[in-house]
Amino acid sequence: MKNETEPLEPKADKATVRRHNLSLVLRAVHDEGEATRAAVAARVGLTRAAVSSLVEQLLDGGFLTESGKTFSGQAGRPGTALRVARTGPAGLGVEVNVDYVSVCVVDLAGTDRVRLTEHLDNRDVPPGEVLARAARIAARTLVSAAEQELVPAGVRLALPGLVSGGTVRQAPNLGWNRVPAEELFAGALAALRPVPEALPTGCDNEANAAALAELWFGGRGPGAAAGSSDGRPSGGGAPEGGGAPEGGRAKARSFLYVSGEIGVGGAVVVDGELLRGAHGFAGEIGHVPADAEGPRCRCGSRGCLEQYAGQAALLREAGLAPDAGGPGVAELERRAAAGDARAVGALERAGRMLGLVLSGAVNLLDPDAVVLGGVYRGLMPWLRPAADAELARRVVSGLWTPGGGRLRGASSSGDAARGAAALVVRDVIADPVGHAVRTRGTAGGGSRRGGG
Repeated sequence: MKNETEPLEPKADKATVRRHNLSLVLRAVHDEGEATRAAVAARVGLTRAAVSSLVEQLLDGGFLTESGKTFSGQAGRPGTALRVARTGPAGLGVEVNVDYVSVCVVDLAGTDRVRLTEHLDNRDVPPGEVLARAARIAARTLVSAAEQELVPAGVRLALPGLVSGGTVRQAPNLGWNRVPAEELFAGALAALRPVPEALPTGCDNEANAAALAELWFGGRGPGAAAGSSDGRPSGGGAPEGGGAPEGGRAKARSFLYVSGEIGVGGAVVVDGELLRGAHGFAGEIGHVPADAEGPRCRCGSRGCLEQYAGQAALLREAGLAPDAGGPGVAELERRAAAGDARAVGALERAGRMLGLVLSGAVNLLDPDAVVLGGVYRGLMPWLRPAADAELARRVVSGLWTPGGGRLRGASSSGDAARGAAALVVRDVIADPVGHAVRTRGTAGGGSRRGGG
């Protein structure tokens, strides 16, 4: 009988298989930090001959280098160590927040190589002007990157508020509504760069980018490489023709990330993957009501968490100017450390409100941990006790105990700009052939020899 069932997908040709396997090999070296061809072959499930051919192509393309080290722990001749290149393809990340812009460039290993941060009051400034400022900082960063022979493959913006399809749908603390941020930034940056091709530009919510930085870099130190680019082990090569986490704590793969700035942002990571929601807006915990009859929020609602635990609320309750920004937060920390009753009380109240709102999220999502970033990281000694106690009282599973380590300050290793830059690098690693095609004829790339 004739089988009329159509195949769901066309059979992959040799070029497609090779393209996939190039990504597997590059990702294996990236994840290990340093590996021999034999070790890569064992990890991805390909023959040594196939891996050697793939490695040669990645060396020629400037994605890998040979470090000069040799390893003789396996049978056969000692193998030369491979590393991802420290020059050539890179990622550019740009965080635009209410009171600062931070720009960084990371190399293929995820190492933060260039960083520029400027403290600017972006409130009530026209969006085009804010993004033009950010583009000017990014252009200076690109000059510094070029001096290190780094060639960003693209730029990713990390923006506060509801971000979708290149547009900031709403960012209450900036006063933005339906701002085509991606287009405005890309145009401003292109006007500043004497090159014919504009950098591919994307954008994401800043808390999402910071949560990914925590996932990939958390506990590894500011200069360390990311772990697996998709949060999972490499492997599954198709046959082809022929560090310790920070403070010793367990590394969570499912967690809530809460970013405390002038606004309060949030993100949800489940089993190593970002949970975006049906429309890309998951994680907006700052606008969860802590008190339905509370003070009016800039989003138009009342009693949002942001009104009790945002930066301005913390400073106001502590007797400091609510618009004092970073210096105000530093003074709040100084006063709390000195035992100032008003400062300590303000942080305890904010901690209780954080615990109240977070307990609902923990009951709903059952994460391994809750990670507090942004200004919260330095204020953890005073926020944690009240928040922890509230969580222990309200989490119905009974698995939350004060001091149990599930409420954590964010690692010093990651932030939204670095997470955004790493998203660009992740795209390169996922398809090195595609990157090579896009950049053919331009300068860049690593060296086959040298210390990597």
